[in-house]
Amino acid sequence: MSALSPLRHRLTSFERCYAVATQLRRETQINQFVIRTGMPLQPFRVTARRPADEDQILAWVA
Repeated sequence: MSALSPLRHRLTSFERCYAVATQLRRETQINQFVIRTGMPLQPFRVTARRPADEDQILAWVA
């Protein structure tokens, strides 16, 4: 991740994804998951669908 710009690094951080998941959970009342993607440009993602691979789940916002 060191090749990413400082802004992209901040926007794609786990902390940012967790904040988005928390906000989505509060607004939609639907559980959210922060998952690891394995992609350098988007290392974490927020989704309402539980991934099949449990190893991808980094946080479950219920």
